[in-house]
Amino acid sequence: MMKITMAKAAVTVSANGGFGFVAGGFDLSNLAKDLGEAAELVKSQGLPFQDGILPIGVGFQNWGSDLKLALAAITAHPVAAVWFFAPNQLCELLDWTKEIRAATNGRTKVWIQIGTVAEAVEVAKTSKPDVIVVQGADSGGHGLAQRASILTLLPEIADTFSKDGIAIPLIAAGGIVDGRGAAAALSLGASGVALGTRFLASEEAIIAKGYQDEVLRVTDGGVSTVATTVYDTVRAIYGWPQAYIGRGVSNRSYLDAVHGMSESENQELYKEAMKQGDAGWGPEGRMTTYAGTGIGLIHSVQPAGEIVRSVQRETVQVLQKTAAKFAK
Repeated sequence: MMKITMAKAAVTVSANGGFGFVAGGFDLSNLAKDLGEAAELVKSQGLPFQDGILPIGVGFQNWGSDLKLALAAITAHPVAAVWFFAPNQLCELLDWTKEIRAATNGRTKVWIQIGTVAEAVEVAKTSKPDVIVVQGADSGGHGLAQRASILTLLPEIADTFSKDGIAIPLIAAGGIVDGRGAAAALSLGASGVALGTRFLASEEAIIAKGYQDEVLRVTDGGVSTVATTVYDTVRAIYGWPQAYIGRGVSNRSYLDAVHGMSESENQELYKEAMKQGDAGWGPEGRMTTYAGTGIGLIHSVQPAGEIVRSVQRETVQVLQKTAAKFAK
């Protein structure tokens, strides 16, 4: 959720029973400032500030992140967790894990996001994170081009960990937007769930109205969204590892690329679309609308706190209803 879920969104989620993450992304030049803003919000809202640790996390796109900048920001404003994603090589996370744990005396927990069983086993045995985020193929934004849906990926990882004696909590991500998805993930063996696309339609998201309107407009997410590298190339972002693609709503940028438009022409047209403001989004627009396949389940913009609470309530209701059925 690069530069969309920032201090206000993260703190609001944590204040309402979830665990919010500031999107550090790959450009960490403003991270210390962003965490400073979060610290002020935490204090102003009277949230628990135990052991000097902010009750939020920070997410990194490791392929482009500077570890020194990350350490400087987290040393100044220690956070409860860091979330690592998409290094060029998984072994690079060894240094990240070691340095951040050392900088906060182990107070900052390490989350690592993966997309395959093999990745899960490797990071569990090498970096030894406190939490592993399992990202299925329905997720919005970037993920591995070759991976399974959360429906099969998560239980296979859970079974593999059980067999190997690995006891690391698994967080399910990808296609979960409400309590029904959360209940299903818990039934598959998850300890919790991560929501991304749903928070695009939150009041605290830093997002253009055109983008948010697209999230509300689009239905049938498996058909309306596409997994591609086009949305990186039109924005001239070339640093993602080759194994990754990004899922977003199909639009004119994508369709023109598929039909043979040159990369340079597509980029120029994208720059022109940026000048159009909110009109640059839409089925005939060119602006990128990263979103997962669950987009069709989102119908309104709500405060982030209400999203958290409603998902929690619905999850409990679904599990109780399911249990009652089996009890009969």
